[in-house]
Amino acid sequence: MTNRTVALIFLIGLPGSGKSSFAARLVEECPERYLISTDMIRSHLFGSEDIQGPWLKVFSEVGQQFRQAVQLIQQEQAIAAIYDATNVVRKQRREALALARESGFTHITGIWLNVPLWLCLKRNQTRDRQVPPEVIQRMSQRLCAAPPSEQEDLDQLFEVQPWNRAEARGR
Repeated sequence: MTNRTVALIFLIGLPGSGKSSFAARLVEECPERYLISTDMIRSHLFGSEDIQGPWLKVFSEVGQQFRQAVQLIQQEQAIAAIYDATNVVRKQRREALALARESGFTHITGIWLNVPLWLCLKRNQTRDRQVPPEVIQRMSQRLCAAPPSEQEDLDQLFEVQPWNRAEARGR
């Protein structure tokens, strides 16, 4: 085992902001990245991504997958991990970051997919699994009131706006 950086890409964004698509592209570009997705965890635990289920059960599985990812990275079977979850509520974001550090991640890069609320709502309408619009609006208010910052134990934070002019014109 080498003493290498154990890196986590920590995604932040509203439903419909493109987090899962972004994560899928990162894994497609480099299959040695280990994907941890709360949607996949809910599907595994409860039989469907639609079933929210008890958060503590989901969070416990996140912790197990964090530890597994760290072990794979240390054994050089993976190069990094990606955590795909909304992470829009500061308290929950901080808890997930603390769990990631406790699990052994030594470098955490936050990527905030900062997409306008109207576009997230529009994208949500075209999804098979839609989130109620009022839930997305509430999440947006929480995210705007407490946006992510490096002071939340992130080594780096990048704010990206992954939307294009065509989507803006179609508003």
